[in-house]
Amino acid sequence: MMSTMGRGGARMAVAALALRNFSSATSGGAGAVARQAASAGIASGGVQAPIAVGVWVRGMATATSGDRTFATMTLAEQEQQEEKKQPQMASGGDGNEDKEIVSYWDIPTRKIRKEDGTEWKWNSFMPWETYKADTSIDLKKHHKPSTMIDKIAYWTVKSLRWPTDLFFQRRYGCRAMMLETVAAVPGMVGGMLLHCKSLRRFEHSGGWIRTLLEEAENERMHLMTFMEVAQPKWYERALVITVQGIFFNAYFLGYVISPKFAHRMVGYLEEEAIHSYTEFLKELDKGNIENVPAPAIAIDYWRLPADATLKDVVEVVRADEAHHRDVNHLASDIHYQGHELRDTPAPLGYH
Repeated sequence: MMSTMGRGGARMAVAALALRNFSSATSGGAGAVARQAASAGIASGGVQAPIAVGVWVRGMATATSGDRTFATMTLAEQEQQEEKKQPQMASGGDGNEDKEIVSYWDIPTRKIRKEDGTEWKWNSFMPWETYKADTSIDLKKHHKPSTMIDKIAYWTVKSLRWPTDLFFQRRYGCRAMMLETVAAVPGMVGGMLLHCKSLRRFEHSGGWIRTLLEEAENERMHLMTFMEVAQPKWYERALVITVQGIFFNAYFLGYVISPKFAHRMVGYLEEEAIHSYTEFLKELDKGNIENVPAPAIAIDYWRLPADATLKDVVEVVRADEAHHRDVNHLASDIHYQGHELRDTPAPLGYH
């Protein structure tokens, strides 16, 4: 019995020593909790309590010591330590060499490659989104305005051409840039409104949401291409902001009031775009505009040959505008005949 009491006393002494040392190291909170836990274990007669407390005390002391070390760091040392934890972020621009991005969300990233095995350098579009434009499309098709809505749409577009001709004259590179900042708006507005309508009515769109959004994206790629050819000046950028702000709101209102009018107007707008790009090609043929090599983004997007020129780019862009002309005149015809767009399958992938 004396032997048992001796072992118990020794264990209690070890526990008390550990608690005293830990208390002085932490100056409070954790030491008090440990002492209470040890006292509870001893009072219950458990001879293993001091050993368990001792292990717990060592763990808490290590954690607390770490906290105190970070707390006593200077501000510069803390910033250096945080910088080491942060991942190296990529530069973000298309065509630039990116470093691997480490993210908490663990979304897998992979390098995209072309069919020939070379690395894909664009982030704004993928290889499976590229295509060869159908340049054999009829460029002379025209919808003759017959109804009052058609005539309003037609003359609205004609009235917009006059100030454009006056401002840009024969600077077709800058003219194309301005045209695409406007032409990319209708598809986005129409797709957005059809999307909201589909949600409100719990019904499908017949593929028209995707068709109109594809049109908007295609027009935006036209802009990205011509940005490589004609660098806009500051006042041209200011004009783009003004025109886009006015046109977006006007077209939004027009589409809400009459989708048949909105689509018809875009159809006529695309007819004017075909005319503008035809004039652009004439200036290239005459040598008034230098037929420079095609931008790399255009070669990849339209799958052009490596030696393609600006003339090749203008030809495929003009073909795109002709397809957009057909799609929007078709959409207007559907509304004129008393149907909803969803009643007719959308011409997805019509390039």
